[in-house]
Amino acid sequence: MKYLLDSNIFIQAHRMHYPFDVVPGFWNKLVDLSNRGIIVSIDKVKKELCDISTPDTLSNWCMDDFNGDFFIDTSSCIDKYSEIALWVHSHPNYIQNAKDEFLITDLADPWLIAYAMKNNCTIVTHEISSNSIKRVKIPEPCNHFGVPYTTLIQMFRNLGESF
Repeated sequence: MKYLLDSNIFIQAHRMHYPFDVVPGFWNKLVDLSNRGIIVSIDKVKKELCDISTPDTLSNWCMDDFNGDFFIDTSSCIDKYSEIALWVHSHPNYIQNAKDEFLITDLADPWLIAYAMKNNCTIVTHEISSNSIKRVKIPEPCNHFGVPYTTLIQMFRNLGESF
């Protein structure tokens, strides 16, 4: 089983928990797991991380340290994305703004779920279910569609990895 990393894994690690200058072993571990084909991410995550006006350490690292196969094209997942969009639009518990925000074309979240549905991956995210009417979070559609998700630390534990 492959693990599919959400944008927030990289962003929170960079900004809060594992800065490059303090915990380089964390970043080396991600590259190692990528090179072994254990972790991947998608083009929409790359866009969220790298298409910024002023490149930073994280965007430069993503562009320089991952091989070309890490960020996968999601265009083949449009059928699953459509299923997710239909579910979100018909869900009575979310306000319209939450539905619209979740389904912004370039937002990674629904595409992560679509890719995981189509390719039997486990999503790695920091998001937790909140049952909020104001925001669709990854766990809610994952639960509906039977897509597994986990935390970063649990992924490391499942893989028996340390750094």
